[in-house]
Amino acid sequence: MKKLIKKIGYLGSLGLLLVGCTSDFADLNTDPLALDIGKLEESQVLQGQAFAQAQYVAVNGLHWRFQISQNLFSDLWCQYFATTASGFDSDRYVQVGRWADLAWGSFYGQAAPQIKLIEDLSEANGNDVGNAMAKIWRVHSYHRITDYWGPVPYSTFGNEELSVPYDSQESIYNDFFVTLDDAVSKLQANAGGSSYGASDRVYGGSADQWLKFANSLRLRLALRIKYVDPSRAQAEAEKAIGAGVIIDNTDNAFVAVDDDNRNPLTTITNWGEFRMSATMESILEGYGDPRMPEYFAPAVDGDSDGNGSDFEGLLNGQQRVTLETSQNAGHSDVATKFRNDALGGSNPPIEILNAAEVFFLRAEGALQGWAMGGTAQSLYEDGIRASMTQKTSADGAAIDAYIASTSVPVEYAAGTSPVTDIPIAFDTGGSAERQLEQIITQKWLAIYPNGWEAWAELRRTGYPRQYARVESQNPDVGVDEIMRRMVYVQSEFDTNGDAVNAAIALPEMSGGDRNNTKVWWDKK
Repeated sequence: MKKLIKKIGYLGSLGLLLVGCTSDFADLNTDPLALDIGKLEESQVLQGQAFAQAQYVAVNGLHWRFQISQNLFSDLWCQYFATTASGFDSDRYVQVGRWADLAWGSFYGQAAPQIKLIEDLSEANGNDVGNAMAKIWRVHSYHRITDYWGPVPYSTFGNEELSVPYDSQESIYNDFFVTLDDAVSKLQANAGGSSYGASDRVYGGSADQWLKFANSLRLRLALRIKYVDPSRAQAEAEKAIGAGVIIDNTDNAFVAVDDDNRNPLTTITNWGEFRMSATMESILEGYGDPRMPEYFAPAVDGDSDGNGSDFEGLLNGQQRVTLETSQNAGHSDVATKFRNDALGGSNPPIEILNAAEVFFLRAEGALQGWAMGGTAQSLYEDGIRASMTQKTSADGAAIDAYIASTSVPVEYAAGTSPVTDIPIAFDTGGSAERQLEQIITQKWLAIYPNGWEAWAELRRTGYPRQYARVESQNPDVGVDEIMRRMVYVQSEFDTNGDAVNAAIALPEMSGGDRNNTKVWWDKK
């Protein structure tokens, strides 16, 4: 990280990243290295373009960055997908070092410098709305990174020193809430305002929509710390509800894409390296879920297991020898819309946070007795309704029938068992834990394909239940266990060794730098 922490480094990085990345940046493509701090300080147009790029790179929008940071790790560990590539050991719980190194570098070399640049410039220019947007995006971006690794460089990133200290995850989360307070205050003071206009890939510059997103993000983070700091969790969750969260799909947060900055799934699906998981098949098929054809395609070979459905899932952690015979035709690929244009894809925007997730967060809070503006059951049902409305063409009657259904997951293949026995209909007589399983399982379905978030919630709650993997090649994590965190990358030991070793010595890292060490908030 020696060069990444230099101010000149993140300015140069910005100039290089603007090359050909989007048609919005065409004016800069003639001489990207000529982009300097003076021009950025004087031009909100340039700042807006830089913010747009910060949004795209922070969610690893470039296809290979997305694959090595999310698809080969959290997407498999939350069991949205199972890998079909024999050489991809991450589905067998191996954290492949070169991929993790690239994932770390993608954030600290691409996203973090640009986020800091825009936050600093907007503050210097008195652009309160733009500064609030940048702060919110910083919180969203860094929460993903700390949720992967635990302690990470945060408060001193960009310190222009050769060593960048790591912050504890507890201190990072504490700062998240303080930062959101500042951003919310600025947005409330500028109701109806805007900044960066169409360059803002999420809300087109709308201060009012960014305010709802900030409050909804606060709610997500509040529930994340429920088991480690329940009183703070309740206070922050109720503050979010009081300030106004997303309650309608029209306010869902997406990073917009275009022909030059595509949804990365539309590229990596063509590489034929993953398919639907057995867990996903058990749940969607058992529920007769209308989202199944919206998420996945029928297997090319049709009903290979004889259960009457052409949608086929693959058990995670397949051995190399099994995958040397292609499993692709016998198992379900993603739905057409997630594939490239030549195959009928639609290049959908990259989803960040939706109304359904917010309802499920509120349902979980209500289950704790918090003031969430409804009961656990009503909010759970509202979450399903929001997801069905967003993701399917099901009409009101069909959605109501689904919500009332007592259907349960089924076996994914003859001779196996269902992954769990929970029904769709809210179990009013069940234990709070059983109701929590229902809430999180439906949330897992509703936030698909956001495996980054789904893996965090799996670790926090233990849900949805998963099938054991066929094989684990990780001595620290068994086939029926959950990967708890990413271990630190070799490049950090090579260039920032004192800092990373100090992070490993923190009390919250008492288990050491291992994949079975729980992060600070993972205390259930």
